[in-house]
Amino acid sequence: MSSDTQRILTRAAREVIPGQIVNLGIGLPTRLFHYLPDEMEVLVHSENGVLGCRPRRDGEAPDHDMIDSGGAYITTRPGASVFDSATSFAMIRRSRVDLTFMGAFEVDAAGNLANWKIPGKFSPGIGGAMELAQKVKRLVVLCSHNDKHGNPKILERCRLPLTASGCVSRIITDKAVMDVTPEGLSVVDIAEGLDPLSLRAATEATLIIDESRLGRF
Repeated sequence: MSSDTQRILTRAAREVIPGQIVNLGIGLPTRLFHYLPDEMEVLVHSENGVLGCRPRRDGEAPDHDMIDSGGAYITTRPGASVFDSATSFAMIRRSRVDLTFMGAFEVDAAGNLANWKIPGKFSPGIGGAMELAQKVKRLVVLCSHNDKHGNPKILERCRLPLTASGCVSRIITDKAVMDVTPEGLSVVDIAEGLDPLSLRAATEATLIIDESRLGRF
């Protein structure tokens, strides 16, 4: 795992509050499992019908009936519940899930999210992301700040098909932590060793930066 990925996940773990019901989206967010303390009282929700799941530990035999929404083998913590997907999505639609983490192809200054389709490339469909993005109380995006070609993923306006509009509360990348506000993207933290000028150069969206209140991670 790269140091950039570790930085994102370590910072993301600070977003979780004991007692919450948390959903971890497919891809990078599922790795957040390993950054949450074992003793933390938090229930991880999987939209295919598990509340209180945890990752399978090294050497632990897989239960082939227990997978998360991304198809990875999981197990459960004491007090977990297993139910059908209709009940699981009823929880989402009734806003019973406190926090969800999702990856992104693009996210913009208005809090719009595009994370399910790149035109011309195969996509299995939008899936549960559309429901989660609209109904969960708080959505935090975890993604690299730039794509593999160096192009910004934090945009003024998304250009890819949207998953949902105005749904993102906070964005955590390898370079910064940004809140979506009515005035634009407000930078909360900046990565160690990175200066605000370099951050602005790596970002298409206009950033609001108050250097006197800027944290490091």
